[in-house]
Amino acid sequence: MNAVWHRFLKSFYRKEPISSFVLTMGAVDVALGGLGSYSSLLLLGMGTMAGAIALRWWQIQRAERDTPQDSIPEYYLAPGATSGPLPRLNPSKHRR
Repeated sequence: MNAVWHRFLKSFYRKEPISSFVLTMGAVDVALGGLGSYSSLLLLGMGTMAGAIALRWWQIQRAERDTPQDSIPEYYLAPGATSGPLPRLNPSKHRR
């Protein structure tokens, strides 16, 4: 289970490092505020986590809106520009 959790966190941090950091910072504030009975730190952490989740949602929405849905593939060569197949390469004896 730890390997799966580690792989999930690693991929999440690589995709969005800023929102992941803010989310982690908020989670630490929530943990410290909850365990230490500091309600202001708990509320600050919850607000920070909500802001990080909202930031991530906004980035996903913006990325979906900006990507074209109907893209035409680009080719480096024209379809008729290729010549016949290349000859087969036979392994030759090693020369020393």
